[in-house]
Amino acid sequence: MFSKSKINEPGPKQGETDTPAPAASSAPATPKPTEYKATAPKPKPPASVLSSDLHVTGNMKTTGDIQVEGTVEGDIRAHLLTIGESATIKGEVVADDVVINGRIVGRVRGLKVRLTSTARVEGDIIHKTIAIESGAHFEGSVQRQDDPLNPGAKTAPAAKPNPAS
Repeated sequence: MFSKSKINEPGPKQGETDTPAPAASSAPATPKPTEYKATAPKPKPPASVLSSDLHVTGNMKTTGDIQVEGTVEGDIRAHLLTIGESATIKGEVVADDVVINGRIVGRVRGLKVRLTSTARVEGDIIHKTIAIESGAHFEGSVQRQDDPLNPGAKTAPAAKPNPAS
């Protein structure tokens, strides 16, 4: 008899339509290709730990974190590298963050390098920022670079090109 007017009712919410939902079918509904659900970022994995009884000969490379408590004869490249008090590294160390509690014989390259009071470093340190605690032993040179992770980076201004003859 009478039908209810839709004039005073609020409009459909975002994602809803005025048309009634179709009856359930056996085929599952597929999302539109432009619709993506936001997912939480993956949790950062824990640091890889090389225990004090482990002796590694060879190079290591990761985008993650490494904590060394044993002995490594070779180069190490990581995001965050922590050298434990009982650890000895013989080789080059390259990382965004380097925390040295133990012994390194070789070059250290890092954006942030920290030598704690128990650190023993024999080699050059190339860094963007550095912190050396009282009691740390260091033998070598220290050089600041804007990009210490790139071995080709120079601190001196670029040489002027020679004119073509």
